[in-house]
Amino acid sequence: MTLLKTEILEPINKKKPKQIIILFHGYGGNGKNISLLANFWRKKLSSTLFYCPHAPMKCRNEKNKFKWFSEGNENSIKNKLQILNSVKKIHIFIDNVLKKNNLSEKNLVLGGFSQGCMLALEAGLQRKNKIKAIIGYSGKIIDTKKISKKIKSKPKIILFHGDKDTIVLPKFYAETKKFLLKKNFDITTKLLKNCDHRIPSLGANLGLDLLANEMLL
Repeated sequence: MTLLKTEILEPINKKKPKQIIILFHGYGGNGKNISLLANFWRKKLSSTLFYCPHAPMKCRNEKNKFKWFSEGNENSIKNKLQILNSVKKIHIFIDNVLKKNNLSEKNLVLGGFSQGCMLALEAGLQRKNKIKAIIGYSGKIIDTKKISKKIKSKPKIILFHGDKDTIVLPKFYAETKKFLLKKNFDITTKLLKNCDHRIPSLGANLGLDLLANEMLL
């Protein structure tokens, strides 16, 4: 299976990495887009190695825009297969990254925006060995009933969502939060006021503070 192509941001302290953060972009984005968040975070997380992979499929007629699965109903047969394929590629990518850097899941955080958040949750909860955390923006659990049968570990989860999001509606944030609490996950969540489908500076800063103060020290 072809490995995902990726942007890589080395630790800013130029030493051997102590942690890895893998960030997954949203629909129509690419690794360079989400690497802007990594570049902001790495100034404080100086011993962290960042990977920002490109999704495996290109958006139609778009040269540098990628997708983890197609637009529309996530539960369509087509999208179910695309999601399964993307998750497989993500697991292989994670395994290779950890092996290459001689680190384990306890040193790994997965993160993402929109589709990327969905895939981070989908893959992260299915890892046999618990990763450090998942941090997501403007996403959701794709299918709570389905993932409920596939949960293999329970990492710390941080979720942010805009209350004005018209792409991934806030009701999905609420449903995901309810599901995770019911399953006894350790979660931190925040609904951001007057925020649409994006990562605002407040969300980026809050996420950074949580990662720096609670998990990566």
